[in-house]
Amino acid sequence: MGRTDLTEQQWAILAPLLPKNPKKGHAYKDHKPVLNGILWRQKTGATWRDIPERYGSWKTCHDRFTRWSRSGVWAEILAAL
Repeated sequence: MGRTDLTEQQWAILAPLLPKNPKKGHAYKDHKPVLNGILWRQKTGATWRDIPERYGSWKTCHDRFTRWSRSGVWAEILAAL
């Protein structure tokens, strides 16, 4: 667990805000490491490609951040934090 990773208490608050798996297509990879990767990038100011592998693919983190930003989910996450 990195210094920027969510606590279990924070995760319990944020998990219900995140989209569920789609009925069609591939199931989402676990949101928790991806969200931790996005938060790591936000806190460090690093580039997307520098996200540590423990958070999954940098591309997954970037794509999910973009999707959540467009849909308003990211604003809800920030408000909840």
